[in-house]
Amino acid sequence: MKRLSVFLRSAGLPCLAAMSLAGVASAAPAAAETSAGTPVAVCELATPCTDKLPVKVVLVTMFEIGEDTGDAPGEFQIWHERRGLTTRIPFPHSYHDLYYNPETQVLAMVTGIGTAKSAGATMALGLDPRFDLAKAYWLVAGIAGIDPQDASIGSAAWASYLVDGDLAHEIDAREIPKDWPSGYFARETKGPLDTHRPEPTGELFVANPALRDWAYDLTKDIALPDDPAIAEERARFTGYPNALKPPIVMKGDTVSAMTFWHGARMNDWANEWVDYWSQGQGNFVTSAMEDTGTAQSLAYLDKLGVVDYDRLMVLRAGSNFTMPPPGVSPADYLLRENEGYAGMTAALESLYLVGGKVVDELLGHWDKYATTVPGSK
Repeated sequence: MKRLSVFLRSAGLPCLAAMSLAGVASAAPAAAETSAGTPVAVCELATPCTDKLPVKVVLVTMFEIGEDTGDAPGEFQIWHERRGLTTRIPFPHSYHDLYYNPETQVLAMVTGIGTAKSAGATMALGLDPRFDLAKAYWLVAGIAGIDPQDASIGSAAWASYLVDGDLAHEIDAREIPKDWPSGYFARETKGPLDTHRPEPTGELFVANPALRDWAYDLTKDIALPDDPAIAEERARFTGYPNALKPPIVMKGDTVSAMTFWHGARMNDWANEWVDYWSQGQGNFVTSAMEDTGTAQSLAYLDKLGVVDYDRLMVLRAGSNFTMPPPGVSPADYLLRENEGYAGMTAALESLYLVGGKVVDELLGHWDKYATTVPGSK
């Protein structure tokens, strides 16, 4: 097998020198450095690879702020620093290089923001011949807007219904019929919330409810971070008793939309949209941008047998509310939040505490979970 030398950032793990890694076509392989500066022999990109890298868990994050370590953290940094994800693997055919822990066999990715990037990154990884993903669990761990009708910022919600907020018809609200609640409605229908709902063609994905319930039961009693900043912010939501409570672990579904929407009317739309596509089974709790893209690629890859869609878990933690508190306009509140989410720090810690417990359980009993998905009958 043709080989070349590149550098992988690792924590002195000589066993990787014997591993054979292949990639996807690129003019030249991306280079990184090991902490010791020692070259590691890997397969040339775009060549066959017989020694696939085993993966037990794929950690799916969506963005990072600045550097991958040592500064203000985004979704990836805490996992990177605390989980020994020190082996950097070039991933030039996507948004961000991959990081891997050879001892735990956890692989972390940063997809980029939005459904297009998450779908592309997930497909790129799934088709990358360097990795054995057949038994891997996929944990999406990201921040989100959170509905104050359901919970406070800092709360972490396990989702099953993943509803797309972009695939639809829309007419400007200033031009809609007077009896329409909005100008947004499903394709192949005659108006908002038409009772003749078509079969979903990308508007809805369902992450294994049994696995979601197992993850929730495992983590529901975790005490989540609370601090004066988020306590002060949630105290403004008078009339929303769930928003006034400290953060909790819960079950709740998500809307994925490329547009960062905000406000009470949009919040009402999100609740109706999830209820509509889930046929009353789901409850909108968090707003995000990527999960339907990730799910779509995994659904396609499952058909190839390279991943198991039933091993997808989606965890979102509230960094900000999806609507303003009473007496504040949506524009004023959104613009203020864009300067720094009140619940950002707490949400990132919640994701790590809750998601980390699930990862530890999977790794600690891999002999069982490799062949049997939790919650399976």
